Amino acid sequence: MRDLGLEELVRQELGERPGLSEKPMFGGLAFLLNGNLVCGARDDGMLVRLGKGNDGWALALPGISQMVMGERRMHGWLRAGAEAYGDDVLRRRLLDAALDYVLSLPPK
Repeated sequence: MRDLGLEELVRQELGERPGLSEKPMFGGLAFLLNGNLVCGARDDGMLVRLGKGNDGWALALPGISQMVMGERRMHGWLRAGAEAYGDDVLRRRLLDAALDYVLSLPPK
């Protein structure tokens, strides 16, 4: 299910930038930069892509867990619950880290 409020928060944080697009995915709305997934918004939280080895600092914070699809742990991908994404400073820090990582990837 989609969370329109979270979608709008993410949209405002990411702002307008060349190569940014939105696409329905994973039962929510995904935000992509140059074809690479940055983050997503669903009713169960915000998905954030930090890349393998870049997520330790975030996993140590309350309200943030490693993304799990089925039984598979997705290293470098986080799920931030309302406690985490509702904190303006933390949400900005997570999204900045996701943008930094995705900008290091080749465009698709």
